Amino acid sequence: MQNKIKTDIIAAMRAKDTLKLETLRGLSALFQTELLKKAGATSLSDDETITLIRRATKQRRDSIEQFEKGGRADLADKEKSELAILESYLPKLMSPDEIKIFVKSKIAAGMSFDKAKAGQFIGVIMKELKGRADGADVKSVIENLD
Repeated sequence: MQNKIKTDIIAAMRAKDTLKLETLRGLSALFQTELLKKAGATSLSDDETITLIRRATKQRRDSIEQFEKGGRADLADKEKSELAILESYLPKLMSPDEIKIFVKSKIAAGMSFDKAKAGQFIGVIMKELKGRADGADVKSVIENLD
């Protein structure tokens, strides 16, 4: 994943795509900072890389919300463009329907589910779906189970 991003940085330089170049360089700097925290590591795993990209997308969403509240549509649009670039590097997340099917299959396979302990159940499901489903979607599906 890191190599693909490095290759895309070079391609963005050649294409003179400043927005993509800026966004990917920021992401690369985030990777380097994380590597410095891990003494002796030379690269991040794809899971770690995806986690960092998800963190960057969350920051962009928060910024978009704040800029829109502040009436700064120009800055919100720039953040939206950066968000689209970052999301192109993330794997596709499961839809709520796919999550519901997964949860029901777990219950059918014998996993106990009690509405009073839904938080624990959500935690177990989130561990299994790590990186494949949005936490808010999982929570919503489990809270609305029949």
